[in-house]
Amino acid sequence: MHPILRNIIAVIAGIVFGGLVNSAIIMVSGNIIPPPNGVDVTTQEGLKASMHLFEPKHFIFPFLAHAVGTFIGAYVAARIATKKILLGMLIGFFFLFGGIWMIVILPSPIWFTLVDLAGAYLPVAYFAGRIAKGSKLEE
Repeated sequence: MHPILRNIIAVIAGIVFGGLVNSAIIMVSGNIIPPPNGVDVTTQEGLKASMHLFEPKHFIFPFLAHAVGTFIGAYVAARIATKKILLGMLIGFFFLFGGIWMIVILPSPIWFTLVDLAGAYLPVAYFAGRIAKGSKLEE
């Protein structure tokens, strides 16, 4: 397969698989750590209106969704791609921009914003790319 086509498929697969994992974790999170009483988590408006009621425990699964989704997406892309770490990081940047967009449309506490943006995307994508590549230090 031509390397460019292979890399395009890698990016698409990484975005799809990472997005599916992210969504699945968010969907089950409310069953494991229920939202505060009376909070409507089904709409953006409900979340915005009640964000002040959320405790740190309510941010565990969003962080996990972002980190694990990014990891899986970057890993899948890196396993398929010819430029493993580079395309793994591209997936990390894609999900980072999604995280920034979510902060714009759904503000969260500053501590979560900092932890999420600093830890859930680029470091995880790099780690996934390194694992997919193996222990070789080139590239």
